[in-house]
Formats: sequence, C-alpha cells, structure tokens
Amino acid sequence: MKRLVSWVAGCVLAAGAVAALAQPPAKASAVERVADAATARVLKDGPLVGYVDAETGAQAWRAIPFAKPPVGPLRWRAPRPAEPWTATRVSTTPAPWCPQQLSALDGVGKEKFGQIAGQEDCLYLDVYAPPMSAEAAAKAKLPIMMWIHGGSNTWGRAEQYDGSALAARFKVVVVVVQYRLGALGWFAHPALREGGAMPDDASVNFGTLDQIRALEWIQANGAAFGGDTGRVTIFGESAGGQNVATLLTSPRAKGLFHRAIVQSGGFKSEPLALAEGDTGDRPEGGLKIGGKLVGDGKPVTAEALRAAPVSAIFDAYKTETRQLDPFRLIADGVVIPAAGLDSGLDNPAHYNAVPVITGTNHDEMKLFNALNPKFVTYVAGKLPIARDPAFYEAASLYPSRMWRSNAVDTPAARMVAGGQTQVWTYRFDWKEEGKILVTDLGQLLGAGHSLEIPFVFGHFKLLGAFDPLAFNKDNAPGRIALSDTMMSYWANFAATGAPGRGVDGTLPEWKTWSAAPGATNLMVFDSAAGGGVRMIVDHESPARIAGDLLADPSLKGDEQRCQILQGLAKDSAEVRAAAGRCG
Repeated sequence: MKRLVSWVAGCVLAAGAVAALAQPPAKASAVERVADAATARVLKDGPLVGYVDAETGAQAWRAIPFAKPPVGPLRWRAPRPAEPWTATRVSTTPAPWCPQQLSALDGVGKEKFGQIAGQEDCLYLDVYAPPMSAEAAAKAKLPIMMWIHGGSNTWGRAEQYDGSALAARFKVVVVVVQYRLGALGWFAHPALREGGAMPDDASVNFGTLDQIRALEWIQANGAAFGGDTGRVTIFGESAGGQNVATLLTSPRAKGLFHRAIVQSGGFKSEPLALAEGDTGDRPEGGLKIGGKLVGDGKPVTAEALRAAPVSAIFDAYKTETRQLDPFRLIADGVVIPAAGLDSGLDNPAHYNAVPVITGTNHDEMKLFNALNPKFVTYVAGKLPIARDPAFYEAASLYPSRMWRSNAVDTPAARMVAGGQTQVWTYRFDWKEEGKILVTDLGQLLGAGHSLEIPFVFGHFKLLGAFDPLAFNKDNAPGRIALSDTMMSYWANFAATGAPGRGVDGTLPEWKTWSAAPGATNLMVFDSAAGGGVRMIVDHESPARIAGDLLADPSLKGDEQRCQILQGLAKDSAEVRAAAGRCG
C-alpha cells in the first residue's frame, strides 16, 4: 500500500498526463483555515473555536486533546484525561502524527522512506459537525460516528480523513481519532505492568486504550458539538476495522458505543504469552525487544524501557535481513479477553452486543498484488500490466474471498447463532477505475483494499496521484450516486441502529444476515453499470473457496492452484486439507 502513490505517479508520467498530478498531495496543514466565531464551543476541559469548511459548510475542530501526552512515566501506560485549559483553544490545524515510518503515501522523496516522523504527544482527535450555533448544538442530539483509521496499526493519522461531507450532508457528528501505533501502542513486557496506579495499567494494549479514552471523551463532550452520546457508532477500515472488532469484545468499552461498522477488518488477536516471548522463539517478542532496548545485559526495568528514545524502539525491531512487525491486539485478559478477541462472539454475555455491519471489498488483495513483481511487470519500465491475467485474477480472488469468510460470514454466523440478530453484511464491488494506455487500473486494482473509504466519506481523495486516475469524469455519475447511497446507509445505521432503506427510505432494503439456505444475506455495493446496489444470496466458507479453487478452469494446472492454496492454508483446516495434495 505504501508504494501505491509512486506506482500510480509513474503511470501518470508515462501516459503524458499533467505533471502536477505526480506531485505529492498538499498537506492539510498547508491549507489556511480561519477560526470562525460561530464554531465557539465550551468543553469539559475548556473553550475552543474551529473553522467552517469552505466546500461543504461543515464546522470542524482539529487536534483537540483527549488525553495527556503519553510521555515519560506515561509511556506504555493507560491514557489519562487531558489537562484542562482556560484560554480559548484555536483548533484549526491538524494534530502532530503519532510516531511512524515515512513512505510514499506521505508525499516525501525516496531518500526519506523509512525515516521516523511524528511525536509521542499525539493523542488528539478531530470533530466535524453540521453548521449550527452553540445553542442549537446543545439541543440537536445528532448521531455521533467515531472513525478509527487503518494502516496495520503502525501508520496513519486523523488528517487523512475529512468527515465534513458526511457530517454536513447527513446530519451526523464525525469524530476522527488518533491513537498510539506500533510498539508504542502495543508492547508486552512484565516490567511495564509493575507499579500501575489503575487496573488498565496492567494492559499491554495501549493503542486500544487510547480509542476507549476517546469514547469516554465523546461521552463527556459530544453534546457540545450537537451529538447524542446515547447514539455513538464506531467505524473503521482495515486495522481500524479490526480495532472496531476489538472494542466489540472488550469489557472496557462496554456502554461507550451503541453500533459498530467493521470495514475490511478482522476478528483475531495474539496470545499474550507469544507477544511477551514466554512461548515461541519470535525475535519480536517483548522480552527480546526489551533486552535490545536496554542493551549490554543491563536489568530490563520499566524505568529503563520508558527512557529509551523513540528511534531506539523502532531500531529494536530491525534485523540484518528484515524489519520485524510488532505484535498488536494482544489477548491480555484486561482489555482483550484472555481467550482471544473472537472468543465471545457466539455469547452476547461476553461481548458488547450492539448492532453490527461487517463487510469486505470484492478484490481486497488486488491492492497488494498490484505491487508484487511476481504478478506484475512493467511496459517501458513504467506501465504495469499483469504477467498472467488469469492467474492474477485467481491469486486476487481466492484470498479476497478468504478475507471475507474470516471477517464477514464466520463472525456473522457466530453472532447470530449466539442470539445477536442485528447483523448486516456487505461486499463492495465498484471497479470502474480508468485506463492508461496498456494499463487497466480497473483490472489491476478493482474493488481493492481501502477503495470503499472515499465512497463512505463522500470525498474522492485517497492516495494523492491515484485520485485523478481512479476517480475520473467518465465514472463520476455512477460513483457519486454509489457514494450517496453508502453514506445514506451508514448515516441511517448511526441514527437508528439499522441501515434499512437509507436516510430517506428510498433505497433497497438492507436485510439482516441469515444462515438460512436461500435467504438474501449480503448487500452488494456497485454502480448501476456494475449491476447496482442489491441484496444477493451468497454464503462464503473455506470449504467452498477450496472447492472452487480446485475446480477453477482458468488456472494452468496444479502448480498455480497450489501456489494459491498454500497461501490460504494457514487460515483454515479445510484449505489445509485441500493443500495437502500439493506435497
């Protein structure tokens, strides 16, 4: 994902398009926004003023602190409420990023890829609301939607997501939250659990606790922006969707939200013993990383770990051969049940049983395969094409279906079996991106991972130079209509607890998920050219995926089948059995 902007920029240049399209997108912080007195609000912590979005008319407030800076003795501790202020806080510029590694998505040159940017003082959130006075806001009681960004829980920030269109057009309050990332957000070491002042200090899921603290902040302050704190929806994509799933199963989040939307997420966590390093021999286990941070055989104490520079923490995950991935979402028995994130899905007494929407994109894996030289080659060194179009489709389709089985059908079935009937599922199918000479973006990217986000937010800005190619004038009528539809369903779900027929009641009815044979169980989102928005009968499972793959006539013998099967085997016993024929 982090190479996509460079990849598309190369396509633009090779096609002779306007050179400006290949330039990094302007940073939000460079846009001048003027404080507007109409946005003056008084929060529990103090007064603030925001600005009015020139395009949508929405009111917006940026970089509002919801917790104390997690620095010094508060690094690797549960977040504490923010310090109050007395002078009016001008909230018109984006928040500093949480520490993360730079990539092409940050609009920087290759020489800066991998460098660390951001600061630990990063626990801020943005708020977007329809235009109204402070007096009107106190009476409005609009649904609140808290967005949790994706990025593998190691990358991303609030300024990437503009909630103004969703807020202004569909009368909701949108909150976009930042949280600690990577090893600063999730780190398991016994020394860090010593001397805690509160029960949450025993957790190793600091990034998750940040999201819970943001929900507590919403309960205290949401009404000041016109929100109804009894109608809070959490929604997020990719790692953000997995974070939503985590909050669904976290006892610490109980009562803080009332609906949940999981976009291309997951329902898995890591065992505490593995993340800490008590079991297994993983080099990214907390005990080994702690030893590297302190060094020279010195005692690994909480004080020594908290004194380590941020750069040293990132360096501790580097080896001579590769960059290690920190453990995230750890079943610590405090924030995430010790039995695992998904352990209570079929028992509503053991998870936060609120109405749920969960869905994936038809071509999730295409975003990743488009960057893989095993699948893609370049004409004239610039224009990507699939090496073997049939194999490219199959190598994208079956892992995408497995993603859906794990994130949609399996958890939906478990929730419904446990008595939770308010579950809706979807699949996003839009794949009408443009063509550039021999490069067909619709084929290479399709309904790839993260492509639904611009449709949900009503802003067709996702990855800089990618935007004018994917979201062009030819596909504008269909995609804008589809975006309006999706926003309407999302907003109606936030307002009522059911997507229904959308806000104005004119859309196709989105029915709840059912395991019954022949029951329409899945909403498909596509433009009219792709078949339209519609309910279908489509139950996904690993056994069905394995069977379809083994019988796929488009593949060239068992060699290609086995390549795909072996990649899926870790996710399912049925697929492992099918892959056994591969030797």
